[in-house]
Amino acid sequence: MPELPEVESLRASLARTLVGRTCLSVEVREQRLRRRVDPVALGALVGRKFVAVGRRGKYLLIELSGQLLLLVHLGMSGSLTRRQSDLTPAGLSVRHDHLTLALDDGSRLVYNDPRRFGLVRLLSLGERDSAPELRILGAEPLEDRFNGGWLWRQARRRRAALKNLLMDQRIVAGIGNIYAAEILFCAAVRPTRRSSRLTREQAARIVEATKQVLQRSIGRGGTTFRNYLDGRGVPGRFAAELQVYGRAGKPCRRCRTPIGVARLGQRATFYCPKCQR
Repeated sequence: MPELPEVESLRASLARTLVGRTCLSVEVREQRLRRRVDPVALGALVGRKFVAVGRRGKYLLIELSGQLLLLVHLGMSGSLTRRQSDLTPAGLSVRHDHLTLALDDGSRLVYNDPRRFGLVRLLSLGERDSAPELRILGAEPLEDRFNGGWLWRQARRRRAALKNLLMDQRIVAGIGNIYAAEILFCAAVRPTRRSSRLTREQAARIVEATKQVLQRSIGRGGTTFRNYLDGRGVPGRFAAELQVYGRAGKPCRRCRTPIGVARLGQRATFYCPKCQR
């Protein structure tokens, strides 16, 4: 599932090319996403100009003239690409192009989602803070609010494993399975450690590691294993730099100990038994 770095990379690529363009038409080919797409509501996009592209957690927030806000979540396999021709980016199938916005420069903004777990919803700008998808989200990990003291206070009241704490969108917005594993390796903390046992010093290390790992991935355009592409149809390049995720049994890049794997919340959890305590 695309996480914060992938959505931020997509946001940045669309902000450079989409802002200032006008939507000329809307075509909905498949309504059955996570929440049923409303073609009538999306018809309000016609004639509107794209004003800004933002992000909250794993959600993309596309602002249009007339105080409209297009809320997009990529789900597990979604992509939102700007296409200058009828050619479909490599790795995508046109049969999964569920939503197409024709733009005034002849290009198209296309939402593609093979597994249909994503979300596309039109809101008024004033509904942003009250939208159920957004109002429950916790701290943005790249902002100042997310600091060692804050994380320690959140953790000390909870019995959940640290990895699950980082992945709880109500506490920290945007981190999923891949980056939680990478962050805890970078911070040298075992993912299975109970949150309430987190020390202040470990909390500070986790916060520092979070900002480092996420920023480094954003700089590489995110991580692509299967479907993720940025707004230009380009895959992320961070997969080659992953330290533990998906590397079970392979030698740790630091100490050469085989990478271990455990199950937490029905998800595979990768870690180094020697480097992470």
